[in-house]
Amino acid sequence: MVGTRRRAAALAVLLAMQVMVVLDGTVVTVALPTIQDRLGFSPSGLAWVVNGYLVAFAGLLLLSGRLGDLLGRRRVFLAGLVAFTAASVVCGAAVDPAMLVAGRFVQGVGGALASAVILGMVVALYPEPRGRATAMGVYSVVSAGGGVLGLVAGGVLTETLGWRGAFGVNVPIGVATLLLALRLVPADRGTRGQRADVPGAVLVTAGLSLAVYAIVRVADPAAATAPTLVLGAAAVALLAAFAVRQATAADPLLPPRLLRDRTAALANLVVVLVFAAGFGFQFVTALYLQRILGLDALHTGLAFVPAPVTLGGVSLLAAGRLVTRYGARPVLAAGLATLGTGLLVLGRAPVHGTYAVDVLPALVVMGLGMGLAVPAAMVLAMSSAAPADGGLASGLTNTAQQAGAAVGLAVLAGLAAATTHGRLAGGAAALPALRDGYATSLRVAAGFAFAAVLVTLAVPARRPAAAAVPDEQDAPLPLS
Repeated sequence: MVGTRRRAAALAVLLAMQVMVVLDGTVVTVALPTIQDRLGFSPSGLAWVVNGYLVAFAGLLLLSGRLGDLLGRRRVFLAGLVAFTAASVVCGAAVDPAMLVAGRFVQGVGGALASAVILGMVVALYPEPRGRATAMGVYSVVSAGGGVLGLVAGGVLTETLGWRGAFGVNVPIGVATLLLALRLVPADRGTRGQRADVPGAVLVTAGLSLAVYAIVRVADPAAATAPTLVLGAAAVALLAAFAVRQATAADPLLPPRLLRDRTAALANLVVVLVFAAGFGFQFVTALYLQRILGLDALHTGLAFVPAPVTLGGVSLLAAGRLVTRYGARPVLAAGLATLGTGLLVLGRAPVHGTYAVDVLPALVVMGLGMGLAVPAAMVLAMSSAAPADGGLASGLTNTAQQAGAAVGLAVLAGLAAATTHGRLAGGAAALPALRDGYATSLRVAAGFAFAAVLVTLAVPARRPAAAAVPDEQDAPLPLS
């Protein structure tokens, strides 16, 4: 086993890349108006600064995870890190919209390659239950809190270094991470004797990319409905063909045994619901803070900080111990119920509310819930994966996160807009109509969280094993 200090250093290196990947999903958001002015983007073209990254990233996660199993997770991680860093240089030097969107697409490819294998590498670094639960808590802080902090970082970088700084900051961090990864991250050889399922890879990558693109279009009020439905149908057809291929291939990209694992399947469904609630809530709440309370972009980002701070404290100080003592399932259920309660409280914020009274307490409650739920969900999702499938299981869980975020944003943003439009048509004033739209979306987000509680209760129960065998590498993770 790798020494304790070396493991901690290797974990820090892996999470440095995860920080860049997560932050890059939101750090550019604040800079979009400046980018549009400087490079001459059309209103519809500007969305591709975000969507180009998202479509490539989400579409390639599953394939990237399997490549990690076959070729070696460290090798795939390093390739993704190099691609992401090089693409950041291109984005920062972009002179026209096409160059920037192309760079963002390659950033998404590099982010998928690296991010898809990180969870599997964390599992390999920490095979014992207590250490793994703690490591998952740290990972959860980065994954769930990084997007919020990206809003703050985007505002600061844009104000101090200009919009190019939002991309350029990745370059020194990427180079340093690469040098440290070569020295600290343990190498693995991958699975020998297996071939890559090329037809399956093409089907699932095309299907996931089309699905994410269709979901993105749902959230765009300017997108026509008929083409969006066609894209969605094509995505379903491709994913159905992928499922058939996996049932008949000699070396499937996604072995059916993973899909038959009830614990892993339900845990990933929980991940979808958690990120649907969490990512969509950020969008809706940001609009409430700006349009109702009148905060600017930078102060809106700062207003979110209590949530990731609470999430980080709970994940690092409590979640690992609670999962080890009581098992992941009850901790997950408690965290989800707390998250849902916080969303309901936030949904009651009035038109003439204040941040300190109507928003801050709800953010703290939600941070508490996410701090318990996300690490426990990650433990459950990775608990049944064999060593040879660690990269694939990691990619599958990351895909679940991205799918949840995309679905949550599309559903909650669309619902808020539809509700507000209906209230305005009924004669309501502008601010009350906006508030009602946000409140409806937050109640639905709470419904996602409470639905996840029901899914969690359906996960097969197992007795906590950490107390009996705390240090054995092959000890099963505590599930319930």
